[in-house]
Amino acid sequence: MNLTRNGGRLWFLLGSILLSLSLLADAQLQGRYQKWLDEDVRWIVTPQERAAFVRLTTDQQRDEFVTAFWERRNPTPRAAENPFKQEHYRRIAYANVHFAFTSKDKNIPGWKSDRGRIYIVYGPPDSIDLHASAPYQLASGVRTSIDPYEVWSYQKIKGFGEDVTVRFVDKCRCGEFRQASAPSDEHELPLLDSPDE
Repeated sequence: MNLTRNGGRLWFLLGSILLSLSLLADAQLQGRYQKWLDEDVRWIVTPQERAAFVRLTTDQQRDEFVTAFWERRNPTPRAAENPFKQEHYRRIAYANVHFAFTSKDKNIPGWKSDRGRIYIVYGPPDSIDLHASAPYQLASGVRTSIDPYEVWSYQKIKGFGEDVTVRFVDKCRCGEFRQASAPSDEHELPLLDSPDE
């Protein structure tokens, strides 16, 4: 009987140690590194890069990773200025100003919104077709209205082709324009998955 009780304590102690190690690993990525991963590069970091970054154990390794991350994307390697990085942060700033919204108990920063995500990844669209809420009458005589929506058009998106459109609908009519889940034609950008959502 005493052996069973001690075995239970041993398992409890082992579980506690493992939980503490897990919490310690999470704590190591807090602060600027967590923000960099979860906000700054959330939409452009690859799953492999994300996994590699999370495995790093020192701030020096993380700093070196961040430097190499931006250098891989630099169109002018080893130059003092990195136009890709500058444009990326400009897009985040633009998204935060133009695509943030508040509804009910949510305050969503622009970089986290669907329009912000598309803007950050693909840049400004070549044109935007805005459609406000509009009342109309069904054939049955029932009066209803269309939710506000926007259609963004891109002449070309690498990996998706030419004449690509992205449709956003504000179903709550609160400024939360979500990317439509069902493309209306073959030129519409498919719904993009969000990491850890």
